[in-house]
Amino acid sequence: MRPRLAVLLLAASLVASPALTACQLLGDEVGPESALATLQDGLATRDLSEVVFDPADPTADPTDDYAAAVEGLGEVEPKVEVGEAEVTDDTATATLSWQWDLDGEELDGEPWAYSTSADLTRVDDVWQVTWAPSLVEPSLVAGERLTLTDTPAERGRITGAGDRAIVAPRDVVLLGLDKTKLTAEQVSAGQVAASARAIADALALDAATYTQQAEAAGDKAFVQALVLRAEEATKGVPPAYAQIPGAVSIATQQHLAPTRGFAAPILGTVGDATAEIIEASDGEVGAGDVVGLSGLQARYDDQLAGIAGLTVIAAGANNDRAVHEVPAQPGDPLRTTLDIDLQAKAETALADVGPASAIVAIRPSDGAILAAASGPGSGGLNTATYGQYAPGSTFKVVSSLALLRTGLRPEQSVQCPATTVVDGKSFKNYDDYPASGLGTITLRRAVAGSCNTAFITARDRLADGDLAEAAAALGLGVDHDLGFPAYFGQVPPPETETEAAADLIGQGTVLASPMTMATVAASVAAGRAVLPVLLPDHEVTQTPPVAPLTGDEAASLRALMRAVVTEGSGSFLADLPGEVGAKTGTAEYGAADGSNGLPTHAWMIATQGDLAVAVFVETGESGSRTAGPVLERFLS
Repeated sequence: MRPRLAVLLLAASLVASPALTACQLLGDEVGPESALATLQDGLATRDLSEVVFDPADPTADPTDDYAAAVEGLGEVEPKVEVGEAEVTDDTATATLSWQWDLDGEELDGEPWAYSTSADLTRVDDVWQVTWAPSLVEPSLVAGERLTLTDTPAERGRITGAGDRAIVAPRDVVLLGLDKTKLTAEQVSAGQVAASARAIADALALDAATYTQQAEAAGDKAFVQALVLRAEEATKGVPPAYAQIPGAVSIATQQHLAPTRGFAAPILGTVGDATAEIIEASDGEVGAGDVVGLSGLQARYDDQLAGIAGLTVIAAGANNDRAVHEVPAQPGDPLRTTLDIDLQAKAETALADVGPASAIVAIRPSDGAILAAASGPGSGGLNTATYGQYAPGSTFKVVSSLALLRTGLRPEQSVQCPATTVVDGKSFKNYDDYPASGLGTITLRRAVAGSCNTAFITARDRLADGDLAEAAAALGLGVDHDLGFPAYFGQVPPPETETEAAADLIGQGTVLASPMTMATVAASVAAGRAVLPVLLPDHEVTQTPPVAPLTGDEAASLRALMRAVVTEGSGSFLADLPGEVGAKTGTAEYGAADGSNGLPTHAWMIATQGDLAVAVFVETGESGSRTAGPVLERFLS
């Protein structure tokens, strides 16, 4: 039972009625008040041994019957008030006012209150109470007991752009073994194990594990084997499954995203609480509770889960029936900026990419994250917003800003040798860099063609901290709590000249996530440091850059990125609609692979109208050849 509306343990208190403060005499006869006071105490302590009951029913044991009637309420204790007795000759009737506080800490509901009637008979001046289950609850009959059951709250939805539902109730089919469908003879003959193995084989599950679960479950258990979306169940379950004794298909609903993998590393999953979650909850979560297990579902579980309701059931007679209900309070929705169509398009673009990969799309005008997809090669990890990788030449957008601030203009000359050496370390351009691009070239051409050596030879123009300051102006390297796992990258001070040279081309100690590089592109488009937003209701105060991006600087960077498309390494994007700007990137990492050299990350960032995109593939040939086609599919 999820204890959000678990019954509050009321300090046991049976309040004595003023009518019972002393024995009253009816003429020379003793009144029933003393007997009622004893009854009141007995109900409080759940021990009626001191109460004198009418022995007319020798089979009744009021103490045991009372204990059985309320055992299902756990340790909850009532507040009972006994009213003034109405006496007629040798009989009396008194009203018992009951009150149970079933309200949870988070709701301000009314307590469960009702009245019952106690009948007494005088025999030789001794007032005897007539026992009946209706003494405890007015509708209770012999054999019934009161029990508390949890009423699950409707989990809050996770919505996207335009308040479209992302995670919402969707039709599913539960597949598994219903042990109540097997006869006693079948169970004795080993049918539980046989059916479990057959179900596992039909659904391509581990037969030994599922069989063990089935045999360990109770006699009336449903042993779930698999949950399929309704559309999957129509074609994913073989016809032979229906012929397995005890195998059932149960149609129900679960809160799911549009597809199985839709933004899964960010949205997270929901399921039965683990032992670790229960232990860490300090009693807030119990066995069988459905909770967020990862991602946004876990971080915002309190908001999404709602507050469970409570039902008091009179059970044990012909039909169980509710005698009191506290309605559940549904969870509140969690709003995101994800555009369902763009997210789906990003995931489709990554579907065939083998290594870890990601696409992040940001709207520069307001920073909204419209897509944050991690490809299947990421193995469920959040590569999109939390991956930490050398950004390679996409970082030259940052290096260009740092150089522009030294007074270097896009049409001014820089030197692009085939190689350059820094403290004994040789740097070169990528393998297919055109020979026509070597020598004295403009900064514009160095960016368009991605000349590594041009940026390294220009490093003497920069002072300590200039590169990190330029990065901050474009949203890189300044952490913020966005309400979800987000890595903003780093540009730490270099410890050597070689490291400083490598930093300029996005290697060395420079790191970024795909979200970070999409933010850099978005900042260029917006003309200011963009702060990414995924959760619009999560308040974030942006740390302003020490040296904010100016309008002239942004215009120059947009022109440089446009040159990549019109005359450089991103020319394959030239036919896309709108004015597209881009930057390719390749970054070596890891250990050399024999004669093949170091493996490389493949990057590409782009802007198109009010859209900024970063594409990342952990291992690829180059930015233009590996990340480029993915970007083109996404923007087309």
